[in-house]
Amino acid sequence: MTESPPESMTAIEIAEPGGPEVLKPGRRPVPRPAPGEVLIRVAAAGVNRPDVLQRKGAYPPPPGASDIPGLELAGEVVGLGAGVETWQAGDKLCALVAGGGYAEYAVAPAAQCLPQPQGLTPLEAAALPETCFTVWSNVFDRGGLKAGERFLVHGGSSGIGTAAIQLARAFGARVFATAGSAEKCRVCEELGAERAIDYREEDFVAVVKEAAGGCDLILDMVGGAYIARDVDLLSPDGRLVFIAFLGGPKAELDFLPVMVKRLTLTGSTLRARDVAFKAAIAASLQARVWPLIEAGQVRPVIHRSFPLAEAAQAHALMESSQHIGKIVLTV
Repeated sequence: MTESPPESMTAIEIAEPGGPEVLKPGRRPVPRPAPGEVLIRVAAAGVNRPDVLQRKGAYPPPPGASDIPGLELAGEVVGLGAGVETWQAGDKLCALVAGGGYAEYAVAPAAQCLPQPQGLTPLEAAALPETCFTVWSNVFDRGGLKAGERFLVHGGSSGIGTAAIQLARAFGARVFATAGSAEKCRVCEELGAERAIDYREEDFVAVVKEAAGGCDLILDMVGGAYIARDVDLLSPDGRLVFIAFLGGPKAELDFLPVMVKRLTLTGSTLRARDVAFKAAIAASLQARVWPLIEAGQVRPVIHRSFPLAEAAQAHALMESSQHIGKIVLTV
């Protein structure tokens, strides 16, 4: 340890599975960094859909992870576990964690930490890790997006969506997005989407086929009835990557087009993957994405922030789907 933090801290606890009201501030011991970990005094923590699922009892933390919600944070290093040489006390960073972000202090594997980008506040930096790790892993590593390809992201006005639009555009793809209102579509287009489709008013398959002839890669966090329509939209050798199923995980699907068009259907989760896997993503982000953020080509879109004690209100806003971009807790 490089300083003596207090023995206890305020953290948001899930009293029992349920609605936003089950999120309550409580007192917890300040964690101690294990070998390879850093202790962080948290300045801000991002709010994500998996946090909502965990609160409802549908997404338990992986073995060994904190039961405190929160998968991304930003703050200052105040303690080093054995063997950590990449960070020093006082460093400002943001981190991907498997839990524990909704608290005054948290531990994170040193390899899953990234420097707070120059020009960004801690609040903005806290909105980066979960979205950037997810987008890079699924759009670029798993989905193999290349310059000139046609890319569609569902939920384009979400935290994941706003990051995916900007990164895909920055790396030379033609970008399309779906969203649930004219205002959300406008924001998607301002961020770099060639065309945003209001799914309440238009058929995204028809719109993208007319504009681009088809699609090479789709990032789908909706599932359900969208799955067959995604398959219809994909061009030969297209890829469909699932990261969530807000519309349900089941669908009836004719697999003949999958075979005829040589499609790839895949998906992933991130939280339970090991540190080595996440460290590889962190290295790619630092080398290829952080320079874009510091140059202002990619930026986190923050809808609203709440004090840590108002985590319940933050979750209620997320579940209303009225937000555009990220919701962040400040500590």
